[in-house]
Amino acid sequence: MNSETTPTWEYETLRPPRGSTHKEASDPKQALNELGGEGWELVDTVDYVGGGTKYFVLKRRVTDGESP
Repeated sequence: MNSETTPTWEYETLRPPRGSTHKEASDPKQALNELGGEGWELVDTVDYVGGGTKYFVLKRRVTDGESP
């Protein structure tokens, strides 16, 4: 594969809103929908050992003329 056919990706992380218990305090749907509207796709989560989500990992393709 050469660089002309290999897609280039950029990545973003989103930390879910948390309450004082460090568990998700509210639904992150609005933030995820806003990022989705900007071309971001949720690809993974990073979880705490004891449960709960620490980060959402998103990616989007870099188009010609942009840099990640």
